[in-house]
Amino acid sequence: MLDLKAKYEILSFSVGDTKAGTKMGKMQIKNLDDSSILNCVLWEETLNRTPDASTRAGNIIKIITASYNEKYNNCLLNNFEVLEQASLGIDEEKREEFFEKIINVVQEFKKEELKKFVLDILTKNKEKFMISPAAKHMHHNYIGGLVVHTFECIQFLQAILPNMKKYLNKDEVTAAAILHDIGKIFEYDVNPESGIIEYNEQFKKDWISHSQYGYTLCMTNGYLNIAKMIASHHGRSDWGAMIDLGEKDLEPFYYIIHHVDDLSAKFGATSVNDTKDL
Repeated sequence: MLDLKAKYEILSFSVGDTKAGTKMGKMQIKNLDDSSILNCVLWEETLNRTPDASTRAGNIIKIITASYNEKYNNCLLNNFEVLEQASLGIDEEKREEFFEKIINVVQEFKKEELKKFVLDILTKNKEKFMISPAAKHMHHNYIGGLVVHTFECIQFLQAILPNMKKYLNKDEVTAAAILHDIGKIFEYDVNPESGIIEYNEQFKKDWISHSQYGYTLCMTNGYLNIAKMIASHHGRSDWGAMIDLGEKDLEPFYYIIHHVDDLSAKFGATSVNDTKDL
């Protein structure tokens, strides 16, 4: 239920389109007094006067004006105040630690050519990779978010791999987990002073999506299976997947990156506040 006196932590925020063609925000917040969860809707008018930094996951807010809809079990949020701004991201030392952990995983590859391919991409783009967010709104939307998200995907994958040896090539699927979002280092621009994330306009002109970038990078270098895993990691075509996992007769390897990516996006350190325990 709605409590105007309570402090809430923003757990997640995303923006989508309504049937009428307008924008609608979805925000999930947690009451810090009783840990209850409230799902909120923000109409386009509210979004237009709400700075991006205000909706960052991890922010502590107070609701100013809103109404509770019992039928839909959600809150129509009209105005809120940010009481405590979440950190812009993880510090440089922590980002370096995550990067080195990822590099160490690549060093264990048995295929030398694939090892060199992935290491070259990571080392040449290290600065961008370590500062990039993994999303603009929905998850890991903070400085260093991509390196955290990538490492989490590896961790989820490593937990699954022992039971999937029959269906998966360890080196290939790990490389796909590392590179599935590599295009985001060019897709997003993040201001290191404000933490505000914007889409890179030139990238939007040159590429359809970060998935297309990663797919093309791997396909042109001869890593077809890795490219296919990247192409399908969004799961459904209406979610941005180049290969829809609803298609019939897909080989098992197509599905794995979608699932580890989804696990990290939903249950990983999606808020910068969560990274304190990593």
